[in-house]
Amino acid sequence: MARFVVKHRGTVLATAVLLLIVSVFGYIGTRINYDILSYLPSDLESMEGEQLLENDFNIASTAILTVEGMHSSDVEDMEKELREIEGVQTVFGVYDAVDASVAKEILPEQAQEMLYGKNDATMLIVRFDQSSASDETMDAIVQIKQTMRKDCFLGGMSVILEDTKELVEQELPKYIICAVICSLIVLFLFLENTAVPLIFMLGVLFPVAYNFGSNIFLGQVSYITQALAAVLQLGVTMDFSIFLLHRYQEEKQDKSNEDAMVAAICKTSTSILSSSLTTIAGFLAMCTMTLALGADIGIVMAKGVALGVLSTLIILPALIMYFDPWIEKSRHPVLIPHMSGVAKFVTGHPKSILAAFVLVAVVFFRAQGMTNVYYTLTDSLPQDMTGIAGTNRLSDDFGMPSYHFVVVSDELDSNQMKSMAQEFDRVDGVKTSLCYEKFIGAGIPQEAIPENISSLFHAGDHRMVMITTEYKPGTDEMNGQVEVLNDIIKRYDPDGLLTGEGAMTRDLIVTSDRDFHITSFVSIAAVFLIILITFRSVSIPALLVLAIEGAIMVNMGIPYFTGSTIPFIASIVLGTIQLGATVDYAILMTTRFREERNHGLAPKEAAATAIETCAPSIITSGLSFFAATVGLSFLSRIDLIRGLCLLISRGAIISMLVILLVLPAMLILFTPLIEKTTYHWLEHVEERV
Repeated sequence: MARFVVKHRGTVLATAVLLLIVSVFGYIGTRINYDILSYLPSDLESMEGEQLLENDFNIASTAILTVEGMHSSDVEDMEKELREIEGVQTVFGVYDAVDASVAKEILPEQAQEMLYGKNDATMLIVRFDQSSASDETMDAIVQIKQTMRKDCFLGGMSVILEDTKELVEQELPKYIICAVICSLIVLFLFLENTAVPLIFMLGVLFPVAYNFGSNIFLGQVSYITQALAAVLQLGVTMDFSIFLLHRYQEEKQDKSNEDAMVAAICKTSTSILSSSLTTIAGFLAMCTMTLALGADIGIVMAKGVALGVLSTLIILPALIMYFDPWIEKSRHPVLIPHMSGVAKFVTGHPKSILAAFVLVAVVFFRAQGMTNVYYTLTDSLPQDMTGIAGTNRLSDDFGMPSYHFVVVSDELDSNQMKSMAQEFDRVDGVKTSLCYEKFIGAGIPQEAIPENISSLFHAGDHRMVMITTEYKPGTDEMNGQVEVLNDIIKRYDPDGLLTGEGAMTRDLIVTSDRDFHITSFVSIAAVFLIILITFRSVSIPALLVLAIEGAIMVNMGIPYFTGSTIPFIASIVLGTIQLGATVDYAILMTTRFREERNHGLAPKEAAATAIETCAPSIITSGLSFFAATVGLSFLSRIDLIRGLCLLISRGAIISMLVILLVLPAMLILFTPLIEKTTYHWLEHVEERV
């Protein structure tokens, strides 16, 4: 394969470009999902309730328009315009319930509170034909924004999802440009050939494009995956390119260029493939999450790493051979760190270094368990967005920052429905509950209720109750309220369901906590097994995993001391990303330590040599990974992406320092254990003292 790539490099590059064009069409055809809650398991009651709302009541995708100080005729005119928008199913307002000439006092108190608010405000409920995150609904919301008059505020989850789409589409090109520029700066500083960083970036372009294009076979990917995949793929796979180039330059000293590249591909492939397996295993471990978002990120990133390996072994060699004359002419001074002092310190104080690391890891392990976490989408978005501003206005005018939906069997009679609604009203934090039986009141004949109103509460084989609440989703108060409401529902209808953002967010919290433990265990077990097979050792994988897990503990514990609140997904995905992305450094350091031991060096000498020789590659790769992600932590307006990138970039630096300082100390101290628990660890005859 290596000889074919070198000999037919023109054909290889031409084929790569053709696949690039195909990938563009795949990228355009891939749908992006902006609804995180849609990734919850479908068998959860909140998700089953959401499906019933969508299928029977067509209310799962709803926007609420708050109108302040507008004359009734103008409200009715705007309502007519909204109904004509494609994708809008119905629009329900106060004047659909009663004629504008009728005093609001005739309505039941609960209906008054729902339909009339402060600041002379009324409410229009807009229902859509399709789900909240569908393209049709988002297009309809764009048109609604254009139709809105002055002093109108559009809120609801559907609107927030459309706002998120607009923001991500604006920021995604900035993410990639920022990651490329920051990585290039690091590569220019640490690689002696000016042309090489540009060639590396060109080489990374192919697997990134292939990865995005091949996502079409998944049907859709989340906006989090879309925003992070290119940046993470660049940072994770860059070290493969560095390994290949260094080996090629080494082989060129006594071989022709073509023979040197063939040798470089053959000799690098083993280390690259074994290193990439641990990274791929780490990402695939996320597929064990019950939250489907994990599989979404895991599959795309594992696929990206695999494509990065293939590109490094097939496309990059052809690029290097093609641009080799320019590479040789573009040498410049570099920042090559002199690690002899560090090596001397580490080998002179291994016990102190390990003791300090254990103490720090224990402290930060405790701290990570006390770090504040948020689960609601709105907390991660700019608060001046249309949907969030509209939702906040809804809270100000009507005192309902959120609402629940209750779906029960239509076999419940009117008295049971009224009794259940009255119990809802007595629950702490519930502002009001509204059902058909309460809405008609004592003064309004049932036959006088329009069909479009009765269909809001009764459809298919189910009845629906809407509950407005003073609590925000994701808070302890809301979670407690959800439990109480569920208890009430089950007493009246064992098959009754509670759904809405509050119930779904609570399920997200429970699911995420369970996923964190499962994913961590699976990723550690997978990486442990691969390292065990690679080194044929029991102790080596334990030491390497312990070193990196310690680095992860430190990284996850820092937000507690800084008083930061991190997104819920960070605690799940960070461990697998940091473990998978930086275990390569540990494998490289351990391999070199073993090599020097087999050359006859004592443990301390072998560790010192390993530090000095591996440091340039580890530092260049680690800083490149850091640079690719740290810019986004300042650039992005989406706190979820900003927080994730800050943790990932910081994790790259922490892992890099642990591998350079702590791992060599562990290898020195545990040498007797390693020799006893590793098959053919040493193959030399005599050790040099």
